[in-house]
Amino acid sequence: MAIEKSSLVFDDCVFAMVPNSDLSSRRVVDLQRTLQEHGGVVAEVGSDGLLSLDSLTHIISHTTDFPQYNAVRLQMIPVVTSAWITQSLLRNKQAQIRPFTPDPKLYFSNVNLTCADIPTGDKDAIIGAVLALGGMESNSLTKMTTHICALTLDHPKCQQALDKRLKCKIVLPHWFDDCLKLGKRIDESPYLLPDPEIFRLKPEDTLAIPPSAGIEGATSTTPSILVVPEDSPTRQLDVFKKKKLMISNDLAISSHLRGILEDLVVAGGGSITTSIHKANIYICQFREGRDYVFAARAQIDVGNLSWLYHLITNNEWTSPLRRLLHYPIPPHGIPGFENFRITLSNYGGEARIYLENLVQAAGGEFTKSMKQDNTHLITARKSSEKCTAAEEWNINMVNHLWIEESYARCEVQKLTDPRYTHFPPRTNLGEVIGSTQFEEDTLRNLYFPQDPTPSPDDPKPLKRPIMHDRDLNTKDSKMSDELSVNHLAHHNMNGMTETAEPIRSRPKILSDVSRTMSKASAVIQVTTPSRRTFGKENDTPSSTSSRSAKDRALSKLHDLAPDVALYEKEKKRKGHIWGGDRAANRIEKDKVGERSSSPANNDGDKYSEDEDRPSKRVRIGLPPIEIRLLITSYHGWIDNVNKEDIEKKKLRNLGILVVQDPTNCTHLAAPRIVRTQKFLCALASGPTIVTSDFIDTCVETGEIPAVGAFLLKDHENERKFGLKLKDMVSRAKANKRQLLCRIPIYCTAEIPNGPETYKAIVEANGGTISVYRARGGSIIKPTDPEEDDGEPEPVYLVSGLKPEERKLWPKFEEMAKAGNMIPRIVHSEWLLDVAMSQQLKWHQKYLAMSIDER
Repeated sequence: MAIEKSSLVFDDCVFAMVPNSDLSSRRVVDLQRTLQEHGGVVAEVGSDGLLSLDSLTHIISHTTDFPQYNAVRLQMIPVVTSAWITQSLLRNKQAQIRPFTPDPKLYFSNVNLTCADIPTGDKDAIIGAVLALGGMESNSLTKMTTHICALTLDHPKCQQALDKRLKCKIVLPHWFDDCLKLGKRIDESPYLLPDPEIFRLKPEDTLAIPPSAGIEGATSTTPSILVVPEDSPTRQLDVFKKKKLMISNDLAISSHLRGILEDLVVAGGGSITTSIHKANIYICQFREGRDYVFAARAQIDVGNLSWLYHLITNNEWTSPLRRLLHYPIPPHGIPGFENFRITLSNYGGEARIYLENLVQAAGGEFTKSMKQDNTHLITARKSSEKCTAAEEWNINMVNHLWIEESYARCEVQKLTDPRYTHFPPRTNLGEVIGSTQFEEDTLRNLYFPQDPTPSPDDPKPLKRPIMHDRDLNTKDSKMSDELSVNHLAHHNMNGMTETAEPIRSRPKILSDVSRTMSKASAVIQVTTPSRRTFGKENDTPSSTSSRSAKDRALSKLHDLAPDVALYEKEKKRKGHIWGGDRAANRIEKDKVGERSSSPANNDGDKYSEDEDRPSKRVRIGLPPIEIRLLITSYHGWIDNVNKEDIEKKKLRNLGILVVQDPTNCTHLAAPRIVRTQKFLCALASGPTIVTSDFIDTCVETGEIPAVGAFLLKDHENERKFGLKLKDMVSRAKANKRQLLCRIPIYCTAEIPNGPETYKAIVEANGGTISVYRARGGSIIKPTDPEEDDGEPEPVYLVSGLKPEERKLWPKFEEMAKAGNMIPRIVHSEWLLDVAMSQQLKWHQKYLAMSIDER
């Protein structure tokens, strides 16, 4: 049965195909046939390999890495994958564009999500992130669902997916969290239910090093060998067809190799030039020189030798900005990297070679082994001997995103960005290496902000349309009102246009036609102008004072008389269709407002029809935050996630924000004085401490009660700890979170409750704590007592009583005495009492040896 013309899905659509390794030529032929059967038109690629963008409505591509992608973005032509065609045919209408984009920045573009048994707040956050990053969401489970976000398999959606054997993945919400923290999409395998690897295995357990497809052929800026695939040694290159290539003299290659490369280009239909003004491709080593600046500003493809080898090897165009080591390197490195000594861990194969070369290209020093004078450790996981030593020696530990984004943005990125210090427990980040790209605007601002100074011997530069268009869009390119008048076309009511002679100013017209002209101008102002064509910049406008110009203008007005009469008739039409009395009144009001600047004339507009419309409902936002509340040891929300989420929203509507960061709270809610991590960390800020009943009262009454009536009073625990709560808070305010500042503190790796617990308490009080393992050299610098000013200061080792911890005590004492310091090996009670009392105190009872003897 023939397809009816009215039901064609791709009617009035013009497509173009961009074949590559993911979209084979055979697949392209099948897609073309499908599109044509359903009303689409497929445009052919030009002989130069470029697309004609004038009439295109869609581009089918599995990558954004094709030559005209930037021009496509400027013209807002949607680029979609072939899955968009399949989805459109299934729905019998054109599908949404965003979920099928190949843009790598929208890394959730092929995710169709539905949520199961997760809290409402987490659900809203995950859905919002997925939609913002190109994905789709549905309330119900469908055949198009690709991911179910759940905590267990007990939810009906999970059971239905398993029973029907749907091809969707049931993942923990932790996967979305880790992807968002990194800004990259990682593999879902460790997060899949029913037996997720992140719960089954420890982070330090063995994990295979993944392949690094993103850096294939881009591991070095100066490759030593040209690799040609063995399956087609005599193939014909067409990537250089009708291209003119220029090779810079700053490349350290022999004349023999240069001749081989030139022969390959010529054999592939290209040519070699020695003039940058004639080149389409420029190969150089450094981002400097007149040729580089001219080529970069003229939108010529600028790459290095590694990029040229990649084009020859794959016979497929790729942007030199796509991979970091395909672009010329900075001549003096990235400012700041000259002081860095960087080493690697948990990367292998090509990923390790790539990072080594990237460090050197940035201007840093790479070391295979790690010593105490290293400044950075780049690691794919937070589990190795180097990672342990880095924590002990206070060496900055980051993932590869830090070095990649520093190189791409041409400046050292801050280590405080959590993206650079996040390590998913069961993921080797080598799987997302090489996904960072250059931004052309960043390079332009630093390396080619303006055209190079022309030389007398330079030929006249080629006129490049893309540069002309870009200059028109700059802030300095403005179209004056005079130019707008000169190129304005007169429009009639049927949408037809007639080109008028350029008129600089309105000529004086006889009084009997002045009213007609005024009405006609209103019609001209509201019609949509046709696309303007700019002529020469220095065209001289015709004279406006000549008699012939006035006659032509008057003749045009007489020709418009029938249209003006029709316009007056349409003004009287009642109803809500644009063009009736509402449009006419709006036009008249705008026209009067433009012509009048006095308050007296403006007052006449306040009785317009718009005032009769009902005003839109004003959306009331959340009240300002008055209290930042940290909650600890509260039993009202235990095992009741929904209640917790609902009551947190109620508190926020009252102006109370429940926070998790102890350093950012103004109030602390607890049932009594407790020595939990949250309580001790928050106490360092000197907050107002209230009872847990304060939370219940706020939720029940719907208003914030007097805080003074809920201040925490716990005489029993005050007697137990020998402290006064009021004094604790007062001292904390005076200390300003600097109680442990400059107090050297160490702890053992096997200490009860783990080093992270005590690290949070020490850092909340302004101190630093390191794990002591007695490895390598001395952490404390050996000091001669005669050369040391002042009395010896104490150094603390917080330790448990396990045998493996006891073995560290003699070495710690020896190290401390060699540094002219007093070693104090203490139990964790010392640190807890110091944080609780908010005063630095000492007694022999805190010594671990004394506790052991007791």
